[in-house]
Amino acid sequence: MQQCNIMPDDFTLSILAKASNELGNVVVGKLIHGKSLRLGFISDIIVANSLISMYFKYGECKESLKLFDEMPVRNSGTWNVLLAGYASFSDCFYVKEAWEVVRNMQIDGIKPDAFTISSLLPLCGNTNGKLSYGKELHCYIVKNELDLDSGSKFHIGCGLIDMYSRENNIIASRYVFDQIKSRNIYVWTAMVSGYAQNEDSDKALILFREMQIKDGIVPNRISLISLLPACSSHAGLINGKQIHGYAVRKEFHDDASLCNALIDMYSKCGSLENARKVFESESFCKDTISWTALISAYGLHGQGEESIRLYNDMVELGIKLDQITVVAVLSACGRSSLVNEGLQLYHTAVQEYKIEPTAEICAAVVDMLGNIGELEQALSFIKTMTVEPGPGVWGALVSASIRYRNYEMLELAYRFLIELEPENPSNFISLSNLYASASRWDVVAELRNTMKERGLRKAPGCSWINISTKTHCFHVADKTHPSSNLIYEVLDHIFIIMKEPHCSDDIEYLI
Repeated sequence: MQQCNIMPDDFTLSILAKASNELGNVVVGKLIHGKSLRLGFISDIIVANSLISMYFKYGECKESLKLFDEMPVRNSGTWNVLLAGYASFSDCFYVKEAWEVVRNMQIDGIKPDAFTISSLLPLCGNTNGKLSYGKELHCYIVKNELDLDSGSKFHIGCGLIDMYSRENNIIASRYVFDQIKSRNIYVWTAMVSGYAQNEDSDKALILFREMQIKDGIVPNRISLISLLPACSSHAGLINGKQIHGYAVRKEFHDDASLCNALIDMYSKCGSLENARKVFESESFCKDTISWTALISAYGLHGQGEESIRLYNDMVELGIKLDQITVVAVLSACGRSSLVNEGLQLYHTAVQEYKIEPTAEICAAVVDMLGNIGELEQALSFIKTMTVEPGPGVWGALVSASIRYRNYEMLELAYRFLIELEPENPSNFISLSNLYASASRWDVVAELRNTMKERGLRKAPGCSWINISTKTHCFHVADKTHPSSNLIYEVLDHIFIIMKEPHCSDDIEYLI
């Protein structure tokens, strides 16, 4: 174009800035920036917006902010690009900056639009955001009559469904879903995913069928990926196989994300053979997640040696390791009591491959040491951690302390858990039971009063079994099932057999 003496204009430069994102080469992006400066287009809103977005994609936040501050005129698109850039980072600092952008945007006289709202909704209802903000945004949508049925605004409805689902408020998610009269594939998928996230697998599967029968919508790859966890949670191998078959018929089986989800589903349903078959299929290009899913699958089934073998194969093939892969292989070592191998892998990952030891990785190490009764070593490891011990770390120590009946260590771990999770009733209940077993009723009363003051109540435990496509759920001391009398008769008989001399001495403690 330039060889023909045709000079690029603002649209040309903005398109080039977007194209450079795909290349992933910041040098190319800076050359386009330089060209815009030389041609005098840097003050053009379209070009500047594209460059701000480009720098955010490269992680160059300072360059993005510098460009934004130097702009003589800004429009709603400029503010939205800045907001989307901050929202793309999960770090708490950037999340706070995103909310600050919204405040400054309104001070500047720019009213938040549908794009603004859709960028903010993912920040609500998680550890970095606040659900109250999400409810305010929902009110703003209603007050400003942002139509959830509008083709260009479906993402608002999906965002609301997703936000409430992440906060386990599935009733609110369903309310939003029912308000959208003309639903597309994304709206249906968001609701199916919401049920799956909240472990309401039956409703997820029912809704998936309704989507096809009621609205005649053909599922896509994302729909299938969203539904597969519902099969995993109820060990619904039959449903999982049907989804796999559908994926093959629709030629979706070349999609890496879907195949990774299938590996995970099969392993959780107990079909390790099928998980391996999916992994070994040549129909898709295996990535780090694929290897990690299979490593985790073998670990879940107590085959730690195979997990280590896969991990070593992955390293030899030059596939990039990440922190989740390290957690998977360490967890596999812990389940198979391969402690020496696990500790060696941990030190190699940190020292040679420069993997930052996250709280999850450290929790896997603590769990590994705890499984063989090395509680003092586990506590020493916690004290030397470079990251703040989280609930996973202390939870691992709790499990090990219970297993080896180290009540002093157990009390210590529970105390830290209560500090970290003051709103989790399970920790209070467990610590209360511990003190009750030691007849320390004054401390029990104190803990119960604290729970009452904070309004904490533990949800009853629930188990389920799937028989002939029907799911049967059971809560603690549940007698609502029609076969309840027969079930308790069988349980009583099993308890008698378990207490016979040939059974483990620990069985009375477990019961």
